[in-house]
Amino acid sequence: MATAGARLLLLLAVAVALASPAAAEIRSESFHEDPRHTILFEKFGFSKTGAVRIILSGAAVSSSFARADPKQIGFFLLADESLLEAVAESRDRAEKKPKEPEDPSGADEPDLSGCVLSSPYVKTLFTFHDMEGGHYNKSFPVTHPDEYSLYFANCAPQSLVSMTVRTEMYNANRDGSKDYLPVGQAPVPAIYGFAAFCYAAFLAAWLYLTLSRDRVSANQIHHLMSALLVARLLYCLSAAEDQHYIRVTGTPHGWDVAFYLFQLVKGVILFAVIVLVGTGWSFLRPFLQDREKKVLMVVIPLQVIANIAAAVIGETGPFWQGWVTWNQILMLVDVACCCAVLFPVVWSMRALRETSKTDGKAARNLSKLTLFRQFYTVVIGYLYFTRIAVYMLSSIASYQYRWVSILSEEVAAMAFYVFMFYTFRPAERSNYFSLHDDDEEEAAEMVLREEEFEL
Repeated sequence: MATAGARLLLLLAVAVALASPAAAEIRSESFHEDPRHTILFEKFGFSKTGAVRIILSGAAVSSSFARADPKQIGFFLLADESLLEAVAESRDRAEKKPKEPEDPSGADEPDLSGCVLSSPYVKTLFTFHDMEGGHYNKSFPVTHPDEYSLYFANCAPQSLVSMTVRTEMYNANRDGSKDYLPVGQAPVPAIYGFAAFCYAAFLAAWLYLTLSRDRVSANQIHHLMSALLVARLLYCLSAAEDQHYIRVTGTPHGWDVAFYLFQLVKGVILFAVIVLVGTGWSFLRPFLQDREKKVLMVVIPLQVIANIAAAVIGETGPFWQGWVTWNQILMLVDVACCCAVLFPVVWSMRALRETSKTDGKAARNLSKLTLFRQFYTVVIGYLYFTRIAVYMLSSIASYQYRWVSILSEEVAAMAFYVFMFYTFRPAERSNYFSLHDDDEEEAAEMVLREEEFEL
C-alpha cells in the first residue's frame, strides 16, 4: 500500500489540470458510500485574510477491514506550487519503502504511511478522528496568499464514505464582510458590467441603422443580428449580476438561471448568424440550399448540448463523478460547432470563384469573394482565440490575474462583432454590390490569378 500515496497524488495532478478556478459559491453536496480515494471540491485564490469553512454531517465509513483508521480520512488544502513537490515526495517515499509480506489472516491493518494526508507539502485541515458523532464545523484561516485546491482524501483501503459536506471559501474584507470571489476574479463583475454598457450602445447604434437611416436596405439577417446583440447584452448583464451576488452572499440568487439561459440563446444565435452570413442569406440570395439547412440543423442542437454541458459543469464541480465526462462532451461539441460553421463560408467562396468565370461580372464577384475570404479568416481567428488562446492565458496567468482571460475574451468578442456588423451592415451601395464597369477586365484577370487559393 506504500504506492497508494503516489497514485493518489498523480490523480490530484490530473484533477488540478482539469479544474479551473471558479467563483466559490457556498456549496453543499452529499456522498453515499463513495469509494473514491480523492475528491477535488474546488480551487480558490486566497489573500492574506482568506479562510475555509467546512461543515460535515452524517459522516460514516464502512470497510471490509476490521476497522478503518479515521486518521487516514480527511480534508486538506494543496497549493498549486506544491503539487509537483508532493507528487515527487510521495514517489520517493514509495520507492524507498520495502515491500512487506501480507498477513494471510487479514487481521492486521495495512500499512498506510504513504497517505497524502501525511505529506509535508499539503495542509491537512482535519481528519475523521477529530469529529464528534460524525459531525464537524470549523473555519481554517489561510495566512499564506496563493491558489489552493480543497480535497477530500480517503487512504483507508476498501472503505466507503458517506457524508454531507458544506464548504465556504472566502477572503475577509477590511470591514469584516466576506468576499466569495477568488482574488483573481475580483474585477469580473465590473468587466461584465462594462461590456453590457458597450453592447447597449452598440445595439442602439445598430437599431438606428436598421430601423431608421438604412431601413429600406435592411434585410432579415440584419434583424437577426439585432437579436444577437440583445442576447449578448442580456448575457453580460446576467453574468455581472451573477458574479456580484456570489461575491457578496456566496449564492447567485437565481441569476445563474438567467446566465445559462442567455448563454444558450447567445450561442445559438451567434452560430446561426455566422452560418447565414457565410451563405449570403437574405442579402445575396433569399433562400438556403439543402446542405446549408443541414448545417443549421446540426449546429443548433450541438449548441444546445454544449450549453447544457456548460451548465452541468458550472453547477456541480469536480467532486461530481460525471464532471470529467461532461467536460469532454463540452470540448468535443464545441470543436464540432466551430468546424461546422466554416463550411458555408467555404461553399460561398467556391461558388463565387466559379461564377466569376462565367457571368461577365468578375469585378463584382471578386469583391464578394474578397469579402468572404476576410470573413472566413476573422471567424477562424475569433474561434481559435476564444477556444484556445483564452484557455492558455487562463492556465499560465498568475492566480491574481485570472480576470485577464475574461477581459481578453470580451474584447475579442466585441472586436469580432464590430467587424462582422460593419462589414455586413445595411447599405444601398456597399463594397460588394457597386463597382464600375471599367473594372471588369482587370477583375477578370485577378480572378484567374486567384486559382491557386485553395482551402
